[in-house]
Amino acid sequence: MPRFALVALLGLGLAPVALGAQARPEVFIARGPDEGQTAPDFTLPWANKDTVGTGEDAYGLWRDRGKVVVLAFYPRDFTPTDSLELSTFRDRYDDIFGPDAVVLAVSNDSLSTHREFAARLGLPFRLLSDPDQSVAARYGSKDVGGRNRRTIYVIGPDGRVRWRDLRFQARDPKAYEVLRRAVRAAGRG
Repeated sequence: MPRFALVALLGLGLAPVALGAQARPEVFIARGPDEGQTAPDFTLPWANKDTVGTGEDAYGLWRDRGKVVVLAFYPRDFTPTDSLELSTFRDRYDDIFGPDAVVLAVSNDSLSTHREFAARLGLPFRLLSDPDQSVAARYGSKDVGGRNRRTIYVIGPDGRVRWRDLRFQARDPKAYEVLRRAVRAAGRG
């Protein structure tokens, strides 16, 4: 790879990925809604540790207009990093989100897997199932590998994106503090 291309990639926060004997750039293009734009509406089935919601009981973003909504896309149930992220949400729920925010975690896992995962971790929020990743695609969270990228959106009471992190670092404690501040700011209008 030419040196100028490598410098340009590194300057953008991208790294080359080795393929055989030759390095090729990793492509990262996110096309989700920007801050200030209206969050795309959707309806998805969900599960928590006790039950599932499908059909008439499916979750619709429009139902929480007037509230702060935290929409966290994650790759897969039962993986170490996803377990860490959602357990941190559980353990620091009041600190990060407060009493009025609605927290939703989205992957393309099945409802039965979500229910088992939520029960095992004791999660106090819904896990939404997006099996064809149609919602993840609208939020720039669909990865080419068939799983979601770890992204988070904070949607204000007016339905507009107030903050987003397209590469949420679940292992970095500072990331949760930034998220906490974003949720608080969204609640203030």
